[in-house]
Amino acid sequence: EIDGMGTMNRSKAFHDVAWKNLGDAGFPDRIAWHKAMAARDPSYDISGGVGIYGASAGGQNALNALQFHPEFYTVAVAYNGCYDNRMDKLSWNEQWLGWPVDASYSRASGVDNAHRMQGKLLLIVGEQDENVDPASTYQVADALIRAGKDFDLLTVPGTGHGVGRSQEPVDYIQRRKFDFFVRHLRGLSTPDWNQQGTR
Repeated sequence: EIDGMGTMNRSKAFHDVAWKNLGDAGFPDRIAWHKAMAARDPSYDISGGVGIYGASAGGQNALNALQFHPEFYTVAVAYNGCYDNRMDKLSWNEQWLGWPVDASYSRASGVDNAHRMQGKLLLIVGEQDENVDPASTYQVADALIRAGKDFDLLTVPGTGHGVGRSQEPVDYIQRRKFDFFVRHLRGLSTPDWNQQGTR
């Protein structure tokens, strides 16, 4: 576990790295940590790429990894992200990007930076997300399509912001996430789940 620059509970200077800089998300420190660990421990193999997943702001970070650091992160699973801070709740976004809306919002936007996305992406969204409007995910999907990018999208009916984590169907979502990583990081086939239990 690592606290990348921009996270709290350290000095103000440490925290302020994220001010108007949400696209950073501590990535330079985390990448340095992964590389140092891999150099120290041969079992920590990052040669086949590195995966990342997250939800809400973590979903935004997972997408940002493929947009701003595709030389390192190659696979991402993003749940219910606030992918463009201009359309999410003011109370959270203005803490990090301030007011009025300026270029920092666009620099961190998964929509505006869709053309930069590389790697493999699975977007997961709860149809009835009560915290981040599902339109945030659909705006990213639209921008990715317009940019000619391939990605996977899983919309889960009747679920909210905690889909696959604190809300059902947890087992199904976790399986989809881990299968995605196995296929795209390890290059291995996953079971044909549609054939399971049919005999």
